[in-house]
Amino acid sequence: MRQDKRFLTRLGFFALFVLAPPLDIFRIDLTLGHAILFGQPWTLGLGPFVAGEASALEAAWNLVWRFFLPVFGGAAVFLLIAWRWGRLYCGWLCPHFSVVESINRLMERTIGKPSLWERKPLPARHADGNPRRTNRRLWPLTALAVVGFSLVWAVVLLTYLLPPATVYGNLAALDPSRNQAIFIGVATTLFTIEFAAARHLFCRYGCAVGLFQSLVWMANKRAMVVGFDRSRAAECASCNAACDNACPMRLKPRTIKRHMLACTQCAQCLTACETVQANNPAGSLLQWVDGDCALDVSDHDFGRKPEVPADCFTRIDKTAEGPRIVVQE
Repeated sequence: MRQDKRFLTRLGFFALFVLAPPLDIFRIDLTLGHAILFGQPWTLGLGPFVAGEASALEAAWNLVWRFFLPVFGGAAVFLLIAWRWGRLYCGWLCPHFSVVESINRLMERTIGKPSLWERKPLPARHADGNPRRTNRRLWPLTALAVVGFSLVWAVVLLTYLLPPATVYGNLAALDPSRNQAIFIGVATTLFTIEFAAARHLFCRYGCAVGLFQSLVWMANKRAMVVGFDRSRAAECASCNAACDNACPMRLKPRTIKRHMLACTQCAQCLTACETVQANNPAGSLLQWVDGDCALDVSDHDFGRKPEVPADCFTRIDKTAEGPRIVVQE
């Protein structure tokens, strides 16, 4: 299933996020004054030039391949992926978004809403028809999760800047240095406020990584996007907006692309629609579409009604494994 695969990719990347510094996969050691990459020191290579042992040309070349090429080359690949497929990093890898979804679920179990700012609770039943049960006695567990995730984030970020053995060793001995204690205390407090009250709001409006992906994605009208089969809109009448309720970013998946700027391609809405329409031979009303088929979402705006292929939904294999174009006989 799609969501099972997404769980594994997010779990794996969260583990990489936590373990990269202690395994010396990547970190920036402020005590050494340079980065560590796969166990090896990664510097700008300017030492020989400063010591008068290398020419200016050699120093410039070191800057190009040690800084500009990896930084700008990596950014170009990252944004190219966003241009074609949207915020896949956010929905399928980002460790912050993993926390957002985890706390959303705990909030739902506790108060029937994924966020403190929701005006009304979610429907009494899930997309599969099972009753939605809430229990306010779960508040301590929810609060513990918020503070726990915040502490983990604060400590992990510190290990990207200081030797992990020192950080974890001091914490194990309950004897962090003054600066370490201040960093962890302040960061934990800020993350606690954010995770408790502004999780998806930060993803929508405050995350520069997510914003740049969204802007690049919006520039490509033929990029992959959640499409809605308008010809079968009447079949949505009985589902109680299951796709809207499933979206962790609190978006409305059946609207135009401009209103889905912050979509993370998590496919929760697709899964909800597939669940509701499980007994419908025509399948889900929501699908990932791209190319000319995406124009109905991205260019259907300000009075424009673009011409799109008539078989955008009939030529998509309706399985839970994701978008796969099949050849028509």
